[in-house]
Amino acid sequence: MSLIRLENVTKKYEDTMIFRDIYFKVSKGERIGLIGRNGAGKSTVFKLIMAREEPTSGKVEVDPQAKVGYFSQFSELRGSLSVQQELEMCFEQVALIERELQEVGEKLGQVSDNEEMDRLLTRQAELFEQMEHLDGWNVSVEIDTVLTKLGFNDRSRNQPVDELSGGWRNRAALAKMLIQLPDVVLLDEPTNYLDMEGIVWLEQWLHRFNGAMILVSHDRQFIDRVVTRTIEIENYHFQEYEGNYTDYIRKKKLRKKELDRQFEWEEELLLMESEAIDSRASKKSSKDRFARQLADSKKRVEPHPVNVLITDIYERLRFPDKLCEAKNIGQTYDGRTIFQNVSFDIQKEDRLVIVGPNGSGKSTLIKVLTGQEKPETGEVAWEKGVSYAYFNRVWEELDPKDTVSHAVNTYGLGLDAPRKKVNKFLSMLQFSEMDLSKVIGNLSGGQKARVALAKCLLSGAAVIILDEPTNHLDLTSIQVMEQALIHFPGAVITVSHDRFFIDKIGTKMLTFDPISGVTEQSL
Repeated sequence: MSLIRLENVTKKYEDTMIFRDIYFKVSKGERIGLIGRNGAGKSTVFKLIMAREEPTSGKVEVDPQAKVGYFSQFSELRGSLSVQQELEMCFEQVALIERELQEVGEKLGQVSDNEEMDRLLTRQAELFEQMEHLDGWNVSVEIDTVLTKLGFNDRSRNQPVDELSGGWRNRAALAKMLIQLPDVVLLDEPTNYLDMEGIVWLEQWLHRFNGAMILVSHDRQFIDRVVTRTIEIENYHFQEYEGNYTDYIRKKKLRKKELDRQFEWEEELLLMESEAIDSRASKKSSKDRFARQLADSKKRVEPHPVNVLITDIYERLRFPDKLCEAKNIGQTYDGRTIFQNVSFDIQKEDRLVIVGPNGSGKSTLIKVLTGQEKPETGEVAWEKGVSYAYFNRVWEELDPKDTVSHAVNTYGLGLDAPRKKVNKFLSMLQFSEMDLSKVIGNLSGGQKARVALAKCLLSGAAVIILDEPTNHLDLTSIQVMEQALIHFPGAVITVSHDRFFIDKIGTKMLTFDPISGVTEQSL
């Protein structure tokens, strides 16, 4: 039986089509990955299921008996209660039973009347049975496990939600949704603020979960681990692929070949039809010219246009072999040692990935490298003339009054590269021709991230520094970024928990471990 069902659903915003005539159903136990470029309608699907929006036509049905849990990457959790209290509020019935059991226990210690004692013992047995039925004895353990695995320590779990940063509030919202054990979970970028330990634990939780799941995520390895059916929103329709992300890539490649083969036949038919028309009109020369044009157009198709464009843009970049060195640096906050005696160097073509649990010092190291903080011990020495582009800073410094095209074309390599090439690069990052003239202040968060990324990749700096860059990008933009970073002749320093991204670009890894400290290894 279907828990969720979309029948012939069309969704439009004024004159903008999102998707058309969609049929889609979700049954118990299904693990569905929903993918597509930014703006394709992934979050809109969730809004329709949650009845926060109505379809333009068609109908959306959700089993009225099914409890739907929704996690948004933009947390809606607010209030003065602590995270611990928010989770305990999910088990009000258990709390009431515990309070009554305590009262019954106190009365049993004072009662002398046999009849009253029998009544109290009977009530106590009833309460014990209710606790067993609700699995109430394990509630405190479950809450502790969820909070611990999502990175909450004693201090952060007892802080009011309103005092938490956006990232921690996000994790609190995820913890609350998971602890409620809904029948269906709708997950919108659940891994964005988790470290690797938290991601692995969430994978395990989803494997044990008996309900249904719809996932929107940019984390390809996470999708690979938890999804059994992949749906891509493409050209206003749902294209379904059985299996996980790896299966989707393989099957889409085969499907594309089939479509290309079909298109080749259509081309041949078109050519023959054109020849027949030309023949009847006795315009042989025109027919020959059309055939030659078609043959020439086939020859002009270049493989891997992303790589061709990127290597062309980076062609004239030259950097020294040694770019930067960190010498025995250490940092403390409020008497607590964050890291100490950390030494490493950055050479041309290094791809240094920094990993470790949340709170272990990764972002602090980035702040030290970029001069936002002075190390308490040791020093960071940049070679003379070496510059870096720091993604977070570039994003913060975007001029909200500037246009997308002007911001990128008047900066770094954009100053010398032909505007046509720069705009083509922007088109690969999902900016349409109309988007190029948009004012940055009117863009979404994801679009601003892509502008900042384009400026970093085209900065001409010797080192590109990225702190969790995949958090704000769609899959297509991540793939373009990866290709640019692979071909970039300088060095890359990145903090990331995205295992697919790490495997693809990393050459060296700096691991922060609360017990063994900071270690470096080659990949």
